[in-house]
Amino acid sequence: MKLVIVTGLSGSGKSIALKTLEDLGYYCIDNLPLFLLARFIKEMATKNDPLFEVVAIGIDARSRSIDLGSVQPLLHKLSRKGIERQLIYLEAQNDTLIRRYSESRRRHPLSDEHHPLAEAIQLERQLLSPFADSADLCIDTTRTNIHQLRDMIRTHVIDRSAPTLSLLFQSFGFKHGVPNDADFVYDARCLPNPHWQAGLRSLSGMDREVADFLEQDGNVLNFKNDIIQFLDKWIPCFQADGRSYLTVAIGCTGGQHRSVYLTEQISAYFKTSKLPVITRHRELT
Repeated sequence: MKLVIVTGLSGSGKSIALKTLEDLGYYCIDNLPLFLLARFIKEMATKNDPLFEVVAIGIDARSRSIDLGSVQPLLHKLSRKGIERQLIYLEAQNDTLIRRYSESRRRHPLSDEHHPLAEAIQLERQLLSPFADSADLCIDTTRTNIHQLRDMIRTHVIDRSAPTLSLLFQSFGFKHGVPNDADFVYDARCLPNPHWQAGLRSLSGMDREVADFLEQDGNVLNFKNDIIQFLDKWIPCFQADGRSYLTVAIGCTGGQHRSVYLTEQISAYFKTSKLPVITRHRELT
C-alpha cells in the first residue's frame, strides 16, 4: 500500500493537489480526522483490494491540536509497518492567502468572531507546524499557478517510486523576492543586462536575440559552466544521502532575461542525464 498525506495551510492548494492525485489513480479522502488515520490504514491494509493500493488523504487544522501534535510518532509507526508513505505540505505567504480568500469569498475554517482571517492563518500555521517539520516535500504556492502545482505534484509523486533525484531549475527576479523552497540560489545580477538594450527589453531569456547578446560576454558562459560543474560534482552526494528533490534557483533583477537564459541552458544540460528535470520561470507566468 502506498499512502500520500496532503496537508498545509487553507488556501494553499490542497484541493488541487488531491484532485491531481485522484487523476493519477489514487483513492482520495479529504479532511480525514487525524485520530482516524491509523484505524483507516489498518482497515485498508487488510482489504487486499486493488482500489486501495494507492491512497491519498487530506488532513487540515480542524483536527484536534492534541492529535496534530502526535504526527511524528504516527508517521514512524506507518514506516515500521512497511507502508510506503509521503507527506506533502503546502504553504503560501500570508498576504497571498488573504488575497485568495478575499477573491473567493470563502470562509477560513478557523476564523470566527474571535479570530479574524489574519489571526486564523497564524493559528493554523502553529497547529500544522508538526506537519511542516515532518514533511517529505514542502511546496510554497505563493507564486505558483494551478498548472504548475499540478505538474509538481505529478512529478514528485510519480518519480518517488524510482531511486533517483528530481531536479527543479527555477528563474526568478530578486525584486519579487527569493524563492523560499530553493536549495541553491545563484545571483546573475553581475552579468550584462539585456534590459538596457532597447531592442531586447521586451523579450525574454528564451528568445534567440537575448541569448546571442549574452553569449557575447565570456563571463556569462563562465557563470553557466561554473554552476554546471558545481552541480555535476555535488548532485551524486545528494543522491547518496537519499535526497529525492533538489531545487536550484537562478535570479536576476526582474527575472526576465539573464536568469531565464541561464535556467534554460542549465536545464537543457541536465536533461541529457537520466535525472527527471522540471524547468520553471516564475516571473514569466
